Amino acid sequence: CMAAQSYDLIGDIHGQHAKLLTVLNTLGYSPRGQFAGWIHPEGRKIIFLGDYINRGPKIREVLCEVRGMVEAGDALAIIGNHEFDAILHKITGASSLPDSRSTQQQFAGRETEWSGWVSWLTDLPLFLDLGDLRAVHACWDARAIGDLGGRASLGSGLIDACLDRETRERKAVNRLLFGPVLKVPTDALVLNPRGMPMPEIRVRWWNLPSSPYPIGDLALPESLEGRGMIHPGELMDLPDYPLGHPPVFFGHYWLPRDRAKTPLTANLACLDFGAAAGTAPLVAYRWDGEQVLSSAKFCTGIAS
Repeated sequence: CMAAQSYDLIGDIHGQHAKLLTVLNTLGYSPRGQFAGWIHPEGRKIIFLGDYINRGPKIREVLCEVRGMVEAGDALAIIGNHEFDAILHKITGASSLPDSRSTQQQFAGRETEWSGWVSWLTDLPLFLDLGDLRAVHACWDARAIGDLGGRASLGSGLIDACLDRETRERKAVNRLLFGPVLKVPTDALVLNPRGMPMPEIRVRWWNLPSSPYPIGDLALPESLEGRGMIHPGELMDLPDYPLGHPPVFFGHYWLPRDRAKTPLTANLACLDFGAAAGTAPLVAYRWDGEQVLSSAKFCTGIAS
């Protein structure tokens, strides 16, 4: 019988084309031709976890590389919150991300081409469930996926329902692409990296506590300083991804660059370590069917 497909999963690229090429080389892929895909001699494939655009210097080249691999059958790709914002921006004229200026500048004079990219991004899946492996940009939430009614991409009639922030569909997409957000209680305090109080925080969706718990220890990224407690009742709406379910790979959370590259739990791995900035690494994971993830399978590529 045929061996199961092996995948290499890559976190948020954000226009860092040189780092992407370094990781692909490190993983053993060779280019088929310029923007024509990268092929692996053992038949491995890439899964890209979203956030291709904004921030970095070569957004168009990253998009071409990702699309070339998808269309050649060398990769699968899902969208991230930055692509979702760009799609909404194209429709409504409003963007919630200041980072979007970099994409607009790099496509200045290429408006027709950018429209084509937005259409392509709209048709990418919001998540992948491959049986023994799952991929999502920020948070695997079975209830949110159910709320989409079987529609796995924005292009499947979902985008219109997402124009209103209060629809069930928009809230479900937000959960998958932005992850759960918790209002900071009035008797607690969480500071951002600049030392300013935060009204709300991203929080983890695994290993949730069953007794009062320090709010700073729930916050993501893990480097936030906080004081005060959170009570389990305030976490009731969050998914709590169980051990024993298929491994989930995701990005989004900008983990500290010097953090050990290890699974967050036996079946969860975040691959975003802030590659958008400076010399921080673009991180990948070599997956060969294992249901218990291993630190040894992480791969870091840093452009010289």
